[in-house]
Amino acid sequence: MHSPHCKARGFSMIEMLVGVLIITFGLLGLITLQGRALQAAVGTEDSQRATLLAAEMAATMFDQNNVNVNAATVEAWAARAADPASGGVPNGVGTVTVNGNTARITVSWRPVQSTGAANDTNRYSTDVVIPQ
Repeated sequence: MHSPHCKARGFSMIEMLVGVLIITFGLLGLITLQGRALQAAVGTEDSQRATLLAAEMAATMFDQNNVNVNAATVEAWAARAADPASGGVPNGVGTVTVNGNTARITVSWRPVQSTGAANDTNRYSTDVVIPQ
């Protein structure tokens, strides 16, 4: 006769597979979470770059004490805004619109992983007013 303790030893193969399955789902969730955290970090970095670019143009205007900055300076700044290697943003477009003594500085960009939809475009704008 078999004693009741012989059947209770060790795990069965099904119990091991269920345990491995649970651990696999947990690790898969962590990997997904890591990917989303990385996307958020890249998006935040792009936003900070756009803010710094706009602040740079605003500082140029304050240095000259005039919102009418020469076209060559605006073109060089817009070229830098479009080049991520030189501190710009991906697919970036920098514009300066002057209306009287007010200038609107806008930096628009689309993230690298963007699908091209209209709601994928990010935008940062700031207004500079220099009384004359």
